[in-house]
Amino acid sequence: MGFRQQSQLKKVIMQSIIGFLACFIISAFFVTKKISSAFINEVVPTTAERKTNIPMNKIFSQDDTKDDKNPELVQEISRDIIGFNDITYQAPENATKKTTTKITEELLKKMENLDFLKQNYYLVDSRTALLNGDIKAKEFLEKDFRIDNTGEQPKVLIFHTHSTEGFIDSDMSKDMSEGIWGVGEELKNILEKKYGIKVLHDTGRYDIVDGKGQILGAYERMETPISKILEENPSIQVVIDMHRDGLPENVHLVTEINGKQCAKIMFFNGMCRLNKDGVPQPTEGLTNENLQDNLAFSLQMQTTAQSLFPDFTRRIYIHAYRYSLHMKPRSLLIEVGSQMNTKEEAHNAMTPLAEILANVIQ
Repeated sequence: MGFRQQSQLKKVIMQSIIGFLACFIISAFFVTKKISSAFINEVVPTTAERKTNIPMNKIFSQDDTKDDKNPELVQEISRDIIGFNDITYQAPENATKKTTTKITEELLKKMENLDFLKQNYYLVDSRTALLNGDIKAKEFLEKDFRIDNTGEQPKVLIFHTHSTEGFIDSDMSKDMSEGIWGVGEELKNILEKKYGIKVLHDTGRYDIVDGKGQILGAYERMETPISKILEENPSIQVVIDMHRDGLPENVHLVTEINGKQCAKIMFFNGMCRLNKDGVPQPTEGLTNENLQDNLAFSLQMQTTAQSLFPDFTRRIYIHAYRYSLHMKPRSLLIEVGSQMNTKEEAHNAMTPLAEILANVIQ
């Protein structure tokens, strides 16, 4: 082959390589953009929130949630992306299937293993350090959470840190009952009428500032009024912060219970401990003296749910921050379905939820 032919061949090869690299870079850009969009869809306002014209002044990336200079702000952002991993997670083949669960000595022995707990009971956020020994299953399940239900004073407080969370068919321009507050009212009615448990249902709007939606800072804004309610009503022994999760729009969290379509629910716990590059660190300024009882309470709710309604609950979500769970030993943060559930599905879910709660506290 002559020198000129060799030069032409080299030129053709170089052009081919450059063309290939260009195609690869362009493809990578669009794949990255698609992945980014999937993540952004998890943190931007959901369908119901867009109906209420809630502004989102900034889209936060996952790295933004690692900025601990403002822990209350980080806490707020982090809650809005929970549940994302629950959709992509594939349980190992040997994971316990969701069938009616009976607590046996054999099961308690298995629950001493952290990997078993993660596969079957808990979904742990990557920013969270959950350590061996944190979940003391036998001890937690033996705790007595029965309440004193005597007298006419309220025994349960239901409130909503994010009161503007609605459902796929919610018209949030009408009134609060169209969204998650209406679901809380349904739970109140069932607990009072069927189980004789007096409930105080708070009407506070902690994600509304000057008449406009403002999710960030809601956990700080709810602290003082909720603390005042508890101080004025010492009879309250159970505190429920009820939310509606935000998930990708192709996910429909629903199960059939007693012939009715019910939104699935998820219990939530905050560990007050971060995972910093594999090193556990406490969340500065966000402590919780009721943490052990909170963990035990949600585990009893979860195992009771699995016994009564096997497909009703998602795995308990574990996150680093405390949210509203430090108020009482019997504190619950509950996610009822997502923005893709209907109001009816969410309301239907309150009948089994009330039965689970009554079984634990009565």
